[in-house]
Amino acid sequence: MNKQYIAKGFGILLGLLFLCAPVLAQEYRIDLIRGNIYRMTAGNPVLAQEYRIDLIRGNIYRLTAGNYCSVFMVTEAGIVVTDPINKAAATWLKRELAQRFGKPIHYVIYSHNHPDHTYGGEVLDGAGINFISHQLAREDLIHTKAQTRIPNLVFKDDMMLFIGDSRVHLRYHGTNNGRGSISMLFEPARVLYVVDWIVLGRMPYKDLQGYDIQGMIDSTRAVLNMDFEVFVGGHAETGQKKDVRRYLEYLETLYDAVRDGILAGKDLATLEKEIRLDTYRDLAMYEEWLPLNIKGVYRTLVDESYILMRPSTPTPQ
Repeated sequence: MNKQYIAKGFGILLGLLFLCAPVLAQEYRIDLIRGNIYRMTAGNPVLAQEYRIDLIRGNIYRLTAGNYCSVFMVTEAGIVVTDPINKAAATWLKRELAQRFGKPIHYVIYSHNHPDHTYGGEVLDGAGINFISHQLAREDLIHTKAQTRIPNLVFKDDMMLFIGDSRVHLRYHGTNNGRGSISMLFEPARVLYVVDWIVLGRMPYKDLQGYDIQGMIDSTRAVLNMDFEVFVGGHAETGQKKDVRRYLEYLETLYDAVRDGILAGKDLATLEKEIRLDTYRDLAMYEEWLPLNIKGVYRTLVDESYILMRPSTPTPQ
């Protein structure tokens, strides 16, 4: 083959690689094998991380880091940050806060104990900065030797945090996901931030590993009694109270369908095949995750409620 065409071929190849660069973070290597035969080796593709800051309402902003979201509040007295997500996201956020607002961070609040939301806390640490979580979340981070900044302030039921002319009401609603998962109501903006146990515009995550389905229902009912205008989750979409209410309806419908199916003597495979909640098919990942959601509720009822051990429960067919 003519060297000119080889050069053009590599030019096209490199152009395609650069074209894909914003989408894929991947390592490539080109090796000469023999004569004019070359080999390209590509590592495992990983979606490139995208960071964005959006104004939500009043003085409340949302950080988006790939599929993850957290919020922060800017006041004249300083900034309140929530989940750092990970070291890279926290590093980017810290730089952006300094450049855009020029205010010091005074508080960092963890939504719960899971590492995909709490890691990177050490990046935001500094003199005079307090880290806050529910006491159960702090205990778990300590017991499991989590490699992040451990909170120095905790609460049991609720805490009101005042900074400047704004405040954050932190509340624990009982078990739902992880340890010490809380809601955060930012006032006077009336923005509610909840991570993992409420997700808008998308199905609950896969087979609900680590979730307490009844706790999710109870906690979501509780926050619907709170005075908020905008809901922001740790994943997926923002919304309003009506959207949170619809999410609750999905959880209740799912739970009832699985429970009643078990009490009718149906096994998991039958429930996964028969249960169709098509009113909610507009939710992202509906087809892919509905059978997994069913499996998660089934597992919870079997493992925690011992529902199959009741004398009145028919043997699954």
